[in-house]
Amino acid sequence: MASRAPSLIRVIDLETTGQAPPTHGVCEIGWQDIVLQPDGRWEIYGEGGNRMVNPGRQIPPLTMAVHHIRDEDVADAPYWHDVARPVLDPWPRRIALAAHRADFEQQFCTASLTRGADWICTWKCAMRLWPSSPGFSNQMLRYWRKPEGLVHERGLPAHRAFPDAYVTAFHLRDMLNEASVEQLIAWSNEPGLLPRVRYGPDRGKEWSEIDDESLAIFLGDRDVDVRHTAQQEHIRRSGGGAVGRNSATQDLLL
Repeated sequence: MASRAPSLIRVIDLETTGQAPPTHGVCEIGWQDIVLQPDGRWEIYGEGGNRMVNPGRQIPPLTMAVHHIRDEDVADAPYWHDVARPVLDPWPRRIALAAHRADFEQQFCTASLTRGADWICTWKCAMRLWPSSPGFSNQMLRYWRKPEGLVHERGLPAHRAFPDAYVTAFHLRDMLNEASVEQLIAWSNEPGLLPRVRYGPDRGKEWSEIDDESLAIFLGDRDVDVRHTAQQEHIRRSGGGAVGRNSATQDLLL
């Protein structure tokens, strides 16, 4: 009898010409898989990979300065529509895609290219699971947590597609060994729940530490993550029972 293919989540990272399509396009995609083991734990799987992509437009110097991909590096590469589907939809057993700050990748990896895949955002989930981290960028989490088994050199250079996907995969592996796939997807479908105030006179404070007047200002903030977090803190103070961060996270994991 043929063995059943393992449940798989593919972590991806994109390097692009800018922030959003259709003005900007993809110039590289990298990926690293993790699979569910027979013992119920998730582990890194395979070597991962990357593909260069012709974005169909020039790469601005501003973004070249971040990822160091030049126009001549992608001039002979295939276009995004030729690369995307085989990378984003690898096996029938793929149960989700993942990325750090996945809202960015989802702009380019549309539902038609992913067959409507669920997404896990490791940035949003890190704030839920590891709120004491000094920061939540991919690299900050890497050096703060020091994930077991991560080969330092394979995660370099930062801001290239495969190394970033590789590092993110270790964060996701550890998240999945603390919480379920369903829970991570649910958190990822909500705005981010920020552990601390990002800016202003209360910068760096936990949300429970700021006064009601300051909280009221944040309730009207233009940033969706700030506004969502303020709303959840307001509900907690009003006796709605929604979110002291640690208690809410604990309840969801039980």
